[in-house]
Amino acid sequence: MHWRNLSLLLVLAARQISAQIPSVKFFTVSSSFFIVDSSIQIIVDSEYADSGSPTLSSFAQTFRDDIISVTGFSNISSVQTGSETSSSEIPTVFLTLGASDSSNLTLFNGQLTGEGYEFVITDKLYTIKGVETIGAWWGTRTFLQQVVLSITNGSNPATIPTGEGTDSPGWEVRGFMLDVGRHWFETSFLADLCIYASFFKIQEFHMHASDYIYDPSFLYGVDWRDLYTGFRFQPPSDSPIFGLVPELNESWTQDEFTALQTTCSNHGITIIPEIDTPAHSLAITKWKPELMINGTPDLLNITYPETIPTIKSIWDALLPWFTSSEVSIGADEYDESLADDYITFVNDMDGYISGTSGKSIRIWGTLEPSTTESISTNVTIQHWWFPGGSIPVQLMDQGYSVINSDQVFLYLDGKTSDQDQFPWELNADLLWSGAPDGKGWAPNIFSATDPTNNTSIDNPLLRGSIMAMWNDWGNNATTPLEIYYQLAKSLAMFGEKTWAGSDVRDTGLAQDEFERLFPILNAAAPGQNLNRATGLPPSAQVFHYDTVSTFPLQTSFESVGPPYTFSFSVKPPSNGNSSSPAVPLFTGLDSIFYLESMTFEDPSTKIRYDLGVDLVSDTFTSVEIHATLNHTYALLNGSSEKLFWMSNLDIWGEYMKLVNMSFAAPSYIIGADGFAGELVNVSLKLG
Repeated sequence: MHWRNLSLLLVLAARQISAQIPSVKFFTVSSSFFIVDSSIQIIVDSEYADSGSPTLSSFAQTFRDDIISVTGFSNISSVQTGSETSSSEIPTVFLTLGASDSSNLTLFNGQLTGEGYEFVITDKLYTIKGVETIGAWWGTRTFLQQVVLSITNGSNPATIPTGEGTDSPGWEVRGFMLDVGRHWFETSFLADLCIYASFFKIQEFHMHASDYIYDPSFLYGVDWRDLYTGFRFQPPSDSPIFGLVPELNESWTQDEFTALQTTCSNHGITIIPEIDTPAHSLAITKWKPELMINGTPDLLNITYPETIPTIKSIWDALLPWFTSSEVSIGADEYDESLADDYITFVNDMDGYISGTSGKSIRIWGTLEPSTTESISTNVTIQHWWFPGGSIPVQLMDQGYSVINSDQVFLYLDGKTSDQDQFPWELNADLLWSGAPDGKGWAPNIFSATDPTNNTSIDNPLLRGSIMAMWNDWGNNATTPLEIYYQLAKSLAMFGEKTWAGSDVRDTGLAQDEFERLFPILNAAAPGQNLNRATGLPPSAQVFHYDTVSTFPLQTSFESVGPPYTFSFSVKPPSNGNSSSPAVPLFTGLDSIFYLESMTFEDPSTKIRYDLGVDLVSDTFTSVEIHATLNHTYALLNGSSEKLFWMSNLDIWGEYMKLVNMSFAAPSYIIGADGFAGELVNVSLKLG
């Protein structure tokens, strides 16, 4: 190869290393390439193999699985322990600790972070050296993204330019919050979200685990107990707080939650659990009505003698579940006229939780109009709005640690919100140019219009940022996968901005660069398949059956994500030979389809969405189901009329709103025992 061509390739490849999500801090290119072929091996430094929690060896095992996922190499050798000199003439990734470049491996406030890492790449050896094991883990994410982008650029096997670099996040807290109190999720889905977010170096999962669906016509009337409430931690039946859980089938046992924490931790993410009191507490007052403020069932009367002991008993039962060093007690939107009582409560809970478990607490920033009391500066305050809420620069001036969750930049809501207040996904234009000076957003930016409400990137009391995904409209507004569709790109954008900042690093991603990279990395993100991808090329035929004569028929695809076209011709049985309405026609991991009223069911929430169409019995009807990320509709007998599956949402008891539903294809089981009709020309195509 001509040296000029090699030089150009190296420059382009070096840019490839920086141009990831999130972008890498520093990299200096050398003069050749590290080739990633099927002979690659992983060696963990024997000196540090058992260091950390998770250990370096544990991270390495997951890393090996992820390499197999992004390369397709199924015969990669098992992880070994040894020394750097153990690497032979085959390509080797060496994981170790001891990174110490204090000038580069810091947060923007200058503090050294265990999440930093160094990497040195030679022809045969790719060394990742973390400050702590978590730093080495983030280094493996960088390696994987390099491999994915190299393959996408046409290199087979993947090639990575030699050289050396350093990388560390700008902020300590880079998290996402999911409202699981108003919407039920299985732990398997939440685990997959952790794994996906980890690929973009997000390190916290804030879990808003108790809440209710707000409807004032119910809340302030005699039927307040009919409002949907969620409290997701299910204590054992002999626990004194067992009666607190409203629906046992929509709660997690300690074993289930522990397994979820372990999965997230094994991918570098810490779960921060939130139990919201003294407001948003309808689950508690349904259990013990005597604890509420008269006339406002969602607010606890914290001056009533039994209230705070009851709240402490809840934490006593659940604190042993949580492995995080911090928890959130919520503490937002309480009665402003009771500010002194509220502040006393927060400080009491801070002292109690710290004293009994050693954990710190966080609260949502809220108005505390007291001239005599103040919240302890031990408490981290999570800012979320300005009108009537906290003013973060003032809080930091007073010595409070602050996390930025400002709703203008960082709020999403499931499918829709009041007057469409929040976007479907985070606003990319706002994140890249939403600061008052026209530059991009970063955790130090709290206001898009008032620079006096923003701070510098090196403010030592600015801990970082958490984006929020709310579910104000409950289970019937979205399926779990629809929540992922809203989060997928948002998490990647957020990962870039909270790791690399904005207009700070020369290597930071431009918006068009992010838009180019995201689809590639989203499709390759290892360890989960939230896209419900098939591995087939776009527009491919997933399966086709001319006739299905024996039920049930199992396929090789548990679930297929949109876009797709699912077509079939079906002859429903006559009324005298009808199938049971409970018999599904198609079943998948994420959806079930019933012929009666052309109904989709979400198997996690058991909610059904019917089209309101009953097909003619003893007559074949051709059906085409088309799905995108935003809707699902049917075409019958070749008609061009689109019949959309929808849900009708009660918006705070003020009006109803129809929203489109998107379903993954129920592609795993065709038919079921008891189906008495006929089914032909069953076809599933991508696109």
